[in-house]
Amino acid sequence: MASITGFFHGGITVSDMDRALVFYRDGLGLEVEFDRILDGPYLNTVLALDHSSIRAVYLRIPGGGFVELLEYRGIERLPAASRPCDPGAGHLCLYVDDVEAMHAQVVALGFRARSAQVVDITSGPNQGARSCYLLDPDGYPVELFQRRPGG
Repeated sequence: MASITGFFHGGITVSDMDRALVFYRDGLGLEVEFDRILDGPYLNTVLALDHSSIRAVYLRIPGGGFVELLEYRGIERLPAASRPCDPGAGHLCLYVDDVEAMHAQVVALGFRARSAQVVDITSGPNQGARSCYLLDPDGYPVELFQRRPGG
């Protein structure tokens, strides 16, 4: 039987790569691993799309893996914004060491959060932790999660 052997990346399609980088690189502090144009003919087949190219930026997540930002070119694009409760919706959750400071830093850059402030988790297995959901320029939710003390 086949099995999962690890995590490589999670991909997020963006409408404007330069604006997305202000959020992910400048706001969240993720380091750019590479920024390149993908235009191999295999992509049209594997994605079943007729596009001309994709600008792909990989941002390194401390501790392992990448956030892959994708800006498709040469094809009609429609927004896929959804609420967290809508089927097919997703989010990215990142551990942070100071959720309050990171929340303030990203909001100061002009990005929105789902809640006005960081929320204390008061029950369940993560009781004592703190969290917030930020929205990238296209409305994709990114959760910031600060572990409970000693957690």
